[in-house]
Amino acid sequence: MGANMGKNASLLDALPSGQGTLHVVMLGLDSAGKTTALYRLKFDQYLNTVPTIGFNCEKVKGMIGKAKGINFLVWDVGGQEKLRPLWKSYTRCTDGIVFVLDSVDIERMEEAKMELIRTVKSPENAGVPILVLANKQDLPGAREPRELEKLMGLTELGGSGAPGGHLWHVQPACAITGDGLHEGLEVLYEMILKRRKLAKERKKKTR
Repeated sequence: MGANMGKNASLLDALPSGQGTLHVVMLGLDSAGKTTALYRLKFDQYLNTVPTIGFNCEKVKGMIGKAKGINFLVWDVGGQEKLRPLWKSYTRCTDGIVFVLDSVDIERMEEAKMELIRTVKSPENAGVPILVLANKQDLPGAREPRELEKLMGLTELGGSGAPGGHLWHVQPACAITGDGLHEGLEVLYEMILKRRKLAKERKKKTR
């Protein structure tokens, strides 16, 4: 894995927009629905999953909008507390981060926020676009995206124009039915393209 991820370091410059395989890491607390979301994206059907010990990795193809036909290599990393220190090994040089959130589990929202902010604030992840997948929107008591933005401290991340600032988006979703998943992937792809464009503009200014 390390070799492949290392090659990805210059991806922003090396790849013309719309070509190549994009590396995406899927994180979140245990039981948030990461693996269910991954396999719904991959096979377009619900698969009964077990807790992930380690990681799952699948190539997923965008199905709608600008992301249609784009290949994403998605790493779904276990979210149990003992596995979270390993997250940074997977996020190194990634193109985008998908943070899957249980929209109903208000008791663990602060824990989820802490892990998201820790990941985002890592120097290696500076500027990496963040898609927060607000999962389980089909369940009673699911928090709406606007409320989750505040609960997760997303407004504190800074805009894309700030040094180390992040593009981010909260996408309501249901991993079991697939609602919102491909829409989220399209938004993530657009954020990745925007980040590339901004990086090129900054390079021109510094020349």
